[in-house]
Amino acid sequence: MSRRIDAHQHFWDPGRADYPWMAGDALAPIRRPFGPADLAPLLARNGLDASILVQTRSSLDETEEFLRIAHEWPFVAGVVGWVDLTDAGVGTTIERLRGLPGGDRLVGIRHQVHDEADPAWIFRGDVRRGLEAVFAHDLTYDLLVRTRELPAAIATVRAFPRARFVLDHAAKPPIATGFDQDWADRIAELAACGNVWCKVSGLATEAVWADWDAERLQPYVAHVAHCFGRDRLIFGSDWPVCLLAGEYDAIKQALERCLAELGPEIRDKAFGPNAIAAYRLRS
Repeated sequence: MSRRIDAHQHFWDPGRADYPWMAGDALAPIRRPFGPADLAPLLARNGLDASILVQTRSSLDETEEFLRIAHEWPFVAGVVGWVDLTDAGVGTTIERLRGLPGGDRLVGIRHQVHDEADPAWIFRGDVRRGLEAVFAHDLTYDLLVRTRELPAAIATVRAFPRARFVLDHAAKPPIATGFDQDWADRIAELAACGNVWCKVSGLATEAVWADWDAERLQPYVAHVAHCFGRDRLIFGSDWPVCLLAGEYDAIKQALERCLAELGPEIRDKAFGPNAIAAYRLRS
């Protein structure tokens, strides 16, 4: 039986590093340390065997720390780290990371593209050269974009038809303000590229934090399921960011309910097999 995987979670310690995106009173509830000892019992209680640890800042130091954590904590099945895609030596950096303890757990790379001023940042020539190095090392690339950046993401995916991409948080649909047709149309266009998987994650925090439930998330889950199909949906909790909207158990149960309403095979593949395929995780 395949491992059941939470394919999107984070660790951080604001006392030791700076997280610019964490500023403001609204994010105060999560502005504290979160580590593997905090997550392990949540996974066990929810019937999950493993997780994928994802970068939170543009930092090689963080990536190195995450690899050490993966080396020490077996439940961390993979790390999606960060490298400077605009650096001509990015290939050498990846090789160095892979040589570190836990380096065999480096499965992907991510950058906070939606924080860049240029909506076409990811399609810049220097960034695409960096992506070439990522894919030459058989790593997956996580797309952290919103509706604004989806056209450039689509162009990038088309430029690398043999590479593997994972769309984080279904491109963060604006659930709090209502269903957005531009988001829906661009998701369908991206999904038409067969080398992209979609994480069903981070949706509750795109809704009104104090007023959401599975029913309100269902139209968005149903749309990405229609577009990506049963083999390219991946569950992720987005813990501890998700705590802004609800406890881990509530987030997991709501998304599992949304997926199960679309069919048991869609649910079961989203909780492990599709993540294993997208990131080529070790069995």
